[in-house]
Amino acid sequence: MRVLGLLSGTSHDGIDVTVVDFSEADGAVRGTVLHEDSVPYEPALRARLVAALPPAQTTLAEVAELDTLIGQAFADVAADAAASVGGVDAVCTHGQTVYHWVDDGHARGTLQIGQPAWIAERVGAPVVSDVRIRDITAGGHGAPLVSFLDELLLRGRAGTSAALNLGGIANITIVSDDAIAAYDVGPANALVDAVIAKYGLDPLGYDEDARIARSGDVDDALLASLLADPYYALSAPKSTGKEHFHLDYVRAHASALGRDVRVTDLVRTLTELTVQTVANDVRAAGIGFLAVSGGGCHNPLIMEGLRAALSDTEVVLADELGASADNKEAILFALIGWCTMHGVPAVIPGGTGAREPRILGAITPGAGPLRMPEPVASVRSLTLN
Repeated sequence: MRVLGLLSGTSHDGIDVTVVDFSEADGAVRGTVLHEDSVPYEPALRARLVAALPPAQTTLAEVAELDTLIGQAFADVAADAAASVGGVDAVCTHGQTVYHWVDDGHARGTLQIGQPAWIAERVGAPVVSDVRIRDITAGGHGAPLVSFLDELLLRGRAGTSAALNLGGIANITIVSDDAIAAYDVGPANALVDAVIAKYGLDPLGYDEDARIARSGDVDDALLASLLADPYYALSAPKSTGKEHFHLDYVRAHASALGRDVRVTDLVRTLTELTVQTVANDVRAAGIGFLAVSGGGCHNPLIMEGLRAALSDTEVVLADELGASADNKEAILFALIGWCTMHGVPAVIPGGTGAREPRILGAITPGAGPLRMPEPVASVRSLTLN
């Protein structure tokens, strides 16, 4: 079965897409990646999305319009990708998260927009969507869902190993001989990107090659204030997002110092925040092998900082596990789509905190009758090539 995976992450800079051809025998799943790409949002659409995100106020009218416009943008990307491989059997879309509701340490709800009916209409294949909420109804955080894929890729390694994704938010999956844990560590690129966008420091909207951060210095007092955030002391499972870590959050911490902070020092300090929060958790868990993915893995200052702070840990890119460091989450959503179509729960309780695993998502039929494949009992192993 060919499944197309689509998402836009917490950096909300564009749409990642992949097509994976899956086959299965006795629970052993093999996936061949046929296509992968990343397509930026049109600048005007991205500007509208950014303007509507927390802590900004918006309207239901704007949410409804963005739901359609993002759905159409996803549909365009999906149609092009499907055509490039001669068609697909199903699509799984994550959509664009606009709000993740966490209250008193528990996830209460989550909202992803990008109307899947537009994708089904363009591609003609059934579309799995709204994949996080079912996990939340079972007591989970709906995140990090990538822990399902990570556990399969890390399974069988001796000692304690982990997969780290550095998107807008950093999340980690920790796998040992007898346990798995996964959670959101804290901000990865979200705060740096917010500062760069606010001050127009780079037309790309991010700190390419850590150029800006390297021109500044770590402000120790600001870093200490940021590290004192109670979120970091919470026990897993836990999840967070831009509802908590946003530009006004940075401004509040900087203002509390009672003095000005150079913008370059701000970017350098926020970069160091990512390094220290991740390194602290990796050391505490005794992780010997760490596979990194997401946009932050291309930030040399972050990667240099992690390797320097984690001398007892082998730090590599996720490509060594068979999943592209740039496209691992799109592969995840292709896998979730395959699992949902085959009646397989694509979540593990240790990864999200749910009481029990659940089959994820809702299905929008494609051009013809909805025909589900024969159910599969479980996924015992996964090989990607």
